[in-house]
Amino acid sequence: MKHLTLISTLLLSACMQNSTPPKATKKAHEMTIHGDTRVDDYYWMRLTDEQKSAKEKDSHTQEVVDYIDAENDYTESRLKHTKKFQDKLFDEIVDRIKKDDESVPYLDNGYFYYTRYEKGKEYAIHCRKKESLDGEEEILLDENVLAKGHDYFAVGGLDVSPDNQWMSYGVDLVSRRIYTIHFKNLVTGDVLKQTIPNSTGSVAWANDNKTVFYTSKNEVTLLPEKIWRHKVGTDSAKDELVYEEKNESFYNGVYRTKSGEFIIIRNSSTLVSDYHILSANEPDGDFKNFTARGTEHEYSIDHYQDKFYIITNWEAKNNRLMETSENATDMGNWKEVIAHRNDVHLLGMEIFKDHLVLNERKDGLRGLRVINQKNGQDEYINFGEQTYTARISVNEEFNTNILRYGYTSMVTPSSTYDYNMDTGERTLMKQQEVVGGYDQSLYRSERHYALARRDGQPVPISLVYKKDLKNDPTFNNQGAPDNPQNLLLYAYGSYGSTRDPYFSSTRLSLLDRGFIYAIAHVRGSQIYGRQSYDDGKMLNKKNTFTDFIDAGKYLVKEGLTDPNHLFAEGGSAGGLLIGAIVNMAPELWKGTIAAVPFVDVVTTMLDASIPLTSNEWDEWGNPEEKKYYDYMLSYSPYDQVIDQVHPNMLVTSGFFDSQVQYWEPLKWMAKLRDNWQGENVLYLHMNMDAGHGGKSGRFRRYREVALEYAFLFDLVGIKE
Repeated sequence: MKHLTLISTLLLSACMQNSTPPKATKKAHEMTIHGDTRVDDYYWMRLTDEQKSAKEKDSHTQEVVDYIDAENDYTESRLKHTKKFQDKLFDEIVDRIKKDDESVPYLDNGYFYYTRYEKGKEYAIHCRKKESLDGEEEILLDENVLAKGHDYFAVGGLDVSPDNQWMSYGVDLVSRRIYTIHFKNLVTGDVLKQTIPNSTGSVAWANDNKTVFYTSKNEVTLLPEKIWRHKVGTDSAKDELVYEEKNESFYNGVYRTKSGEFIIIRNSSTLVSDYHILSANEPDGDFKNFTARGTEHEYSIDHYQDKFYIITNWEAKNNRLMETSENATDMGNWKEVIAHRNDVHLLGMEIFKDHLVLNERKDGLRGLRVINQKNGQDEYINFGEQTYTARISVNEEFNTNILRYGYTSMVTPSSTYDYNMDTGERTLMKQQEVVGGYDQSLYRSERHYALARRDGQPVPISLVYKKDLKNDPTFNNQGAPDNPQNLLLYAYGSYGSTRDPYFSSTRLSLLDRGFIYAIAHVRGSQIYGRQSYDDGKMLNKKNTFTDFIDAGKYLVKEGLTDPNHLFAEGGSAGGLLIGAIVNMAPELWKGTIAAVPFVDVVTTMLDASIPLTSNEWDEWGNPEEKKYYDYMLSYSPYDQVIDQVHPNMLVTSGFFDSQVQYWEPLKWMAKLRDNWQGENVLYLHMNMDAGHGGKSGRFRRYREVALEYAFLFDLVGIKE
């Protein structure tokens, strides 16, 4: 076997020297279900976590790594002429970011908390000041110190005890989103030797300041499944199990309410929510179920004085607001506060002593509604733009009339406001600074609407461009000012996650070179409420893909671009979208970028040992049922690859990805190569020390963004 691996390596090396694409070995693997047999020639590329992390690689591992290396080397070789341009792009992207930046401080339990960055450092420094912003700074955690010597470093969860004397934080050194929890004494500065391994990173502190509750993960599926009670300073091996979820389709977690009165265990699947509550003053007590677990019932809870507020979809597709006594939480006791509305999607809320703030989506836009609970006054905040995104920000204080919210649009940098809920006075606390200057008046954002050809439903498109470069022949390599423009169309479209309009200083590198950037708000999101989600999942999933294709065709029809200048991008489940649309409409796109793409849908959904699979059946369907198998197979990008001319493609991935296993894009790459027709290019960039979100740190991730942009610019002849 070692000889075969050596021969394979030599052959791949020879391919590289000739600048020809690597070709992976085929090893037929048959999979039969429902009387249908699929043959996967690249199933052998799967490695276990132990094989990936082993210092000495076995022959199988080496063969997989050799192929990855060959693909990475091929990409680097073919794009070598863009290396200086990539460096330039990286520098200009990073140069726009303020190096010594600081977040807006927020008040919590007598302290102002904030995060700051120092020039020349990749990671955050977490700080606080007591009672006044003029007070002495206390550094809680300097990530730069902890990250030394590690290729990857991430902090997950930073929670301070009610008496302000202890802090817990989680550390991930692999990028698998498995954290070890540490405890720091904020009085002495000492970090305890006793830690908690294999967790989600965060804890919920009880009011005795020594008991915490945390969530552990299944080491195979990576699902958060067990809740534990831990006494600070003790051996975690002796921790008490307080909850174990038996249903593998549920995610689980634990948190402390804003009021500080309750510890909440949260259980959620795609269609069902469930909660268990415990008084934070009785840390050794037993959790009780908030209300009986239902079917297709999603809700969230917040504690206020002596009652709970509930946002629920019970007999309310777009949610309604209800309340109940903290001593009678069963659904039979719930009372309606705000009724369901067909044209408004209730997304979230924030509770204050005298005010209730609702985050709602209407006409596809997120807005904020403020209700005065003393006098009943009810108003929507006016933001003064036609397209925007507004979200409730960090509001840890309960007894205040100040709402902190975040605001952005395609042309407005991310902004943080303090809003006086009694007077309506608005104060800008901070706006994202674009170093080197940014003149918002030079750019324009627009909202367009395509029509889905399958059923006539509207597909909103948010786009932005630089006014004086729109249709500029300099950037289109043509000769007339009315030529179609280079345009990058992005979408996600799964899990009900909606990509709202937002500003990106990184994106300026595209806009300033004549690109239009657009977001297609496809179904599978909740752009028009819950119905948009239901119409883009399970047996309706293809609507996500056809909506995106119809958005692209609309942009061509309107003369904004054409198939020789139209590009597509998506990541994760959005990478699935890219995989589907290059199979369904390859002629529409000049090029595509598929980041950490979920493309081997059927095989993954049939294997519950793969991380997160069982949790996804209510999103995609369970292919053990034939109707879902047949439908998923009909769009699964890996299964639908055929001999045809594909658009130019760049595929990116992370070797330690915990969400989409690296072998999905790797197998897809090998199969595409075997079916590739024509002269278009196909590249893979596999990050060998990162996971789903790419490299850790503040700036290193932009190396991959520079690569992606250089790939696009190279295809249209933009060289600087």
